[in-house]
Amino acid sequence: MTASISAIIFDCPDPGALGEFYRKATGWEVTSADDDFVYLSGGGPIQLAFQRVADHRAPGWPDPAKQAHLDLKVADVEAAAAELVAAGATRPGFQPGGGDWLVLTDPAGHPFCLSAG
Repeated sequence: MTASISAIIFDCPDPGALGEFYRKATGWEVTSADDDFVYLSGGGPIQLAFQRVADHRAPGWPDPAKQAHLDLKVADVEAAAAELVAAGATRPGFQPGGGDWLVLTDPAGHPFCLSAG
């Protein structure tokens, strides 16, 4: 069997708000949305999606139970971090990687990394 990934979906309490955060972060467009789901696409075969989950509990950081995260490449890490924090991200104190990347958490608490690219 061969399968291809069509979407990476994040559980969250408010898919509209989290979809808007990642729309700003990636520049991708909303391809589908309702009260419980938002899908974003950058034109490629994989979409990012956000689904409403009642009583959602955000992953902790640092916590080995975080399970998965996104790595985003940006031209200027500090400038991008400032924009994303203004859009609702949080910059946690714990920063592994020796400066090779910067960890932020999105408005629903999911960690993601910024690196120069």
